Amino acid sequence: MTTLVKDLDPKLIEELALKLRGELIMPSDENYNETRKVYNGMINKHPGLFAMCVDVADVIASVNFGRENNLLIAIRGGGHNGGGLGLCNDGLVIDLSGLKFVRVDTSNNTVRVGGGNLWGEVDHATHPFGLAVPAGIISTTGVGGLTLGGGVGHLSRKHGLTIDNLLEADMVLADGSFATVNANQNSDLFWAIRGGGGNFGIITSFKFQAHPIKTVIGGPTLWPIERTEEIMAWYHSFIHNAPDELNGFIATMVIPGPPFPDFLHRNKYCGIVWCYTGNQEEFDKLIKPAMDLEPIFAHVGEMPYPSIQTLFDGLLPHGLQWYWRADFFNELGPEVRAEHLNFGSKIPTPLSQMHLYPISGAAGRVGATDTPWAYRDAKYAGVIVGVDADPENADTITNWCKDYWEALHPYSSGGAYSNFMMDEGQERVKASYKHNYDRLTKIKAKYDPNNLFRVNQNIKPRK
Repeated sequence: MTTLVKDLDPKLIEELALKLRGELIMPSDENYNETRKVYNGMINKHPGLFAMCVDVADVIASVNFGRENNLLIAIRGGGHNGGGLGLCNDGLVIDLSGLKFVRVDTSNNTVRVGGGNLWGEVDHATHPFGLAVPAGIISTTGVGGLTLGGGVGHLSRKHGLTIDNLLEADMVLADGSFATVNANQNSDLFWAIRGGGGNFGIITSFKFQAHPIKTVIGGPTLWPIERTEEIMAWYHSFIHNAPDELNGFIATMVIPGPPFPDFLHRNKYCGIVWCYTGNQEEFDKLIKPAMDLEPIFAHVGEMPYPSIQTLFDGLLPHGLQWYWRADFFNELGPEVRAEHLNFGSKIPTPLSQMHLYPISGAAGRVGATDTPWAYRDAKYAGVIVGVDADPENADTITNWCKDYWEALHPYSSGGAYSNFMMDEGQERVKASYKHNYDRLTKIKAKYDPNNLFRVNQNIKPRK
């Protein structure tokens, strides 16, 4: 049975404070309520203590304190986690937001990044060197959470998932020890963290392979929601046969307002957001079939890579209400397309949406057991999100999201991309790792036998 922070001897907390360079924040502190906020405004957890770490020594001291005092521990990086698993009630939150640095090595195009960095900070640092690391589609996402879960985004077809570009990591383990993991050191642990989430330790720094990308050609094309079935059928036959340089995720969405033109506002659409890493002439040839389908709106052009990464940031600030559900899919058959039309036509709020991210090209050529990310053979990582600013709409967006998911789930591959999951229970975690789950439980037992790191999409240690 875990101990609550409030039941600890205050002298123990005073002793921890003396060991840390970073701040300790408790419920009695003025900045406590602001500190406990995360990206998803629907999350309302009340930790007993925040350890605001600024270096590795702080992380080691915090892990040892939590373990020795039998506290529930949560790890918070960027704070985007949909299910709020970067927080815990009445326990210790080890916050990594003070561990920020980005160092670009142009001799080998690698990037060393702190455990608390956001992707926008990485893009800002790499862009002047004409480099980019494959990541997601929102720049405010934390490097740690996105990477450890896999990392699907605009560059997945060209350069693979984020984990396919992870070369090394520094970690603090459950026993408080420090480890560097890569293909040659602690290789079992290196395998596990490339998709296995935060189950195996706290990452204090990442080393990534970056790629020569300065600008991309990208942006959205939109069709009226009534054409969803037609556009999805075309998209399915098109995207997986396109060159790796072309990525495009398909969505059902509402245009909420600016910066889009007035005539689009509050209407529902089937859209594709493109990202191409080649030249304009080749792009024009590739995109012609999409333009022949006469989108009602197309705004696709050359832009700096960080610009496409920030395209949606302004629409999706911190503090909105979010509910997520997800699955992998192999096909977009008639029944699936019909459900997307049905629920896309019922989107309840302007920011609620569905995305299907293609898993093909470089992301699909990695072996099914080379990393824990088990769905290399899937065609899409799908996610449905109910989003709104008003807490009064929390039930509305949640119910729409659940109903949409339940209608599609029978046609899915059975598991979901863990970064798109809420706190959905052990069977869903197992389904997400399928054939790799057993190996993960053995590595978990080796490095975290008592499941100290369990506030996550939890992989339980094999007994």
